[in-house]
Amino acid sequence: MPDVDLTVQLGPLTLKNPVMPASGTFEYSEEQRELFDLARLGAMVAKSVTLKRRPGNPAPRLHEVTAGLLNAVGIPSEGIHHFIEVTLPALAQIDTTLIVSIAGDSVEEFATVARMLDPYRGQVSALELNLSCPNLTHGVPFATDEKLMRATVEAVRESTTLPIIAKLSPNVTDIVKMAGIAREAGADIISMINTLIGMAIDVETRRPVLGNVVGGLSGPAIKPVALRMIWETSQSVDIPIIGMGGISNARDAIEFMLAGASAVAVGVASFRNPLVMLEIVDGIESYLAGHGFGSPKEIVGLAWKERMV
Repeated sequence: MPDVDLTVQLGPLTLKNPVMPASGTFEYSEEQRELFDLARLGAMVAKSVTLKRRPGNPAPRLHEVTAGLLNAVGIPSEGIHHFIEVTLPALAQIDTTLIVSIAGDSVEEFATVARMLDPYRGQVSALELNLSCPNLTHGVPFATDEKLMRATVEAVRESTTLPIIAKLSPNVTDIVKMAGIAREAGADIISMINTLIGMAIDVETRRPVLGNVVGGLSGPAIKPVALRMIWETSQSVDIPIIGMGGISNARDAIEFMLAGASAVAVGVASFRNPLVMLEIVDGIESYLAGHGFGSPKEIVGLAWKERMV
């Protein structure tokens, strides 16, 4: 068996391995640091931070459905000043790549938050633009409006020297086109997919279950949709993709990489098994070694590349 080097290159970013948490699904805490060494992750992804403090959506915010989870959390945030003063110093202690997700209610807010984080380049490795959260009560459709997404990515590009990751929404007609726009506007990396819009109704009360009525569907139910979108996008857009959407184990992660993702992010699966990301790292390494590959790069997009031969 060959020696396996799990290092991956995502544009300007170098990760020790291709596994990370999806934003908002795996919070930093001392308890987690005691559970396992967070430095074993390829990257740590902080939950979305906004310019001002925001409480998020009214309860209920979560509802389990068949093969998935509906969430309408609504991006609660203590604001950028609290993040810089309190959260960032704690996250910076983790010896791995730090990606900070940012969100806003306007193009200007995205740009302002990016500008405020730019001086912390030594601690922050990249910014993920949460353009696609579907469960805001008064959400602005940054990732579903071509002009608005282009303007947002361009404004952030002008406001920071940090690498930019554009997080795309599956709730569009043509995600390949949206990925191309993000690329043209200055994104270095794409992350996809965010949650699908869904809802649930309590038949006894005859009312929507979620306080926000609709929310984002994540979990195994959306995996086939995510795979298809990554398959299509990776063949058309020449920047790296971080794949996510229903990854529950190493085999799922490998599927995403074969479809064209250079790295993967894990969300709901960590709720059920906090150690799942480490299991996925180990599983990817075992797969690569067992199939004669020396690095994750060798299998990225292999499913469609071999099909074209």
